[in-house]
Amino acid sequence: MNQNLTHELDPESLGQLSKEELVNMIIEQSKVIRELQQEIERLKVSRDLDSSNSSKPPSGDILKKSENKKAPLEEEPNHPKRKPGGQPGHQGKTRKGFGRIDRCEILRPTDCVYCGQKAFASVAVKVEKHTVAQLVERPIEVVEYQRYTCVCECCGNLQTASCPQDIIPGQDLGTSLQAFLGWANNYAHMPYEKQQEMLWELGQIEIGLGTLVSTNERIQKAIEPSIIELSNWVKQTQPNIHVDETPWSVKGTKEWLWVVANSEFCLFTAADTRSRAELEAILGTKYTGVLSSDDFSVYNGYPAFAQQKCLAHLRRHFKKLIQLPGLHNQAIGEAFVDLIDEAFRNYARWFETLDSSSYNDWVNQFKSKLYSSLHQWLDLAGATAGSLLRSLRDKAIQWWYFLDYPEVPPDNNQAERSLRLAVTKRKVSGGSRSMERFKHTAHLLTVVQTCRRQGRSVIDFFAQALLANSNNYLSRPSLLPKY
Repeated sequence: MNQNLTHELDPESLGQLSKEELVNMIIEQSKVIRELQQEIERLKVSRDLDSSNSSKPPSGDILKKSENKKAPLEEEPNHPKRKPGGQPGHQGKTRKGFGRIDRCEILRPTDCVYCGQKAFASVAVKVEKHTVAQLVERPIEVVEYQRYTCVCECCGNLQTASCPQDIIPGQDLGTSLQAFLGWANNYAHMPYEKQQEMLWELGQIEIGLGTLVSTNERIQKAIEPSIIELSNWVKQTQPNIHVDETPWSVKGTKEWLWVVANSEFCLFTAADTRSRAELEAILGTKYTGVLSSDDFSVYNGYPAFAQQKCLAHLRRHFKKLIQLPGLHNQAIGEAFVDLIDEAFRNYARWFETLDSSSYNDWVNQFKSKLYSSLHQWLDLAGATAGSLLRSLRDKAIQWWYFLDYPEVPPDNNQAERSLRLAVTKRKVSGGSRSMERFKHTAHLLTVVQTCRRQGRSVIDFFAQALLANSNNYLSRPSLLPKY
């Protein structure tokens, strides 16, 4: 349509146009109006997208709060306002103490508040115990080791004392402190400048930025054999693994961080692309276990024993469909959101009770309801809804694998939750300066998340790896689960 048309729409100009020209102008205007209306509807849907109806992370949700003060709601007498915190009947959790006592300090009365005397019986009438965790005055201790070289009185040879096992000759920081800094850097996401401030607060010691960078690189080098061992082990058959990927900036270029995880381990891999070649490099050309993932095209057709697509992603697609303009979109979206919610509820009930009999009865009824809904809506659906429904029909064995094998969860939460630590690291650091640093970050995050999954100390693992890297006679720590 002519952009200057608005300047030509005056009565005199229109009066000079033929009937055919006027009809063409009206038709052209109606097309533009229709396109603008569609664009407005698309923008409305885009504006309302959040983590519940799209792939946006929860951290990206915007709190939509009115600036106008709302009038207080009138409370019904039979429904008092719910107080915050634990509700009546809630099974609370009581702290069970620290599990150890490092020092016991006896507190005896000194002056009698009644007569002012200081004489008290040696045997206490009552002892009250109160265990407190304290931050000691100097949690970082600076030790000077003086290695003596002495003459053996028996053979006359010179003998030099050995260094303690928790220090490495030539390094100013002990292995335990280096491991703690590795934890602060890769789990607490603490920048080097804040690490310097922390070291001053805890021990009044000054450490250069170069020392902190070298420490992180030294830890990465020490854990590399453990990462290679875990990577080779993952390619072997595991009953069920979860896979996902997230973008990562390397000097302004988009790279990809892949994760393969289950309840016992978590392996991060730095990669250039989001392609099938990267997936095969991580898992091999085929996998004989069950692969849990989202519906990204890379996973479609990958030769695994079986696949379970993430129902949470599918639910978000149908939630978005409810908001899209189109014939039957709202009815179709609501119907399948209800079906997916029912599936999640009954799977959660099975997970808590492990009652296979009741679960199988529900599965039989649910399958009949699911196929009936698909048959009802397929011919009535528009383009977007039809694409979703055809995916449910054609890849039913991948969307609903958990119905017959409930030991496989219906979502991909294992991988998505594993990525949250990496996403936080990416947001704090802004990415990596080189591909090599990106790979180092993936290795360090692998240790952090795997140790957390296995209930192990990340700091202890880093310290053991540092000692093993400097002493060939020490065995390296392993990330493999102990089944």
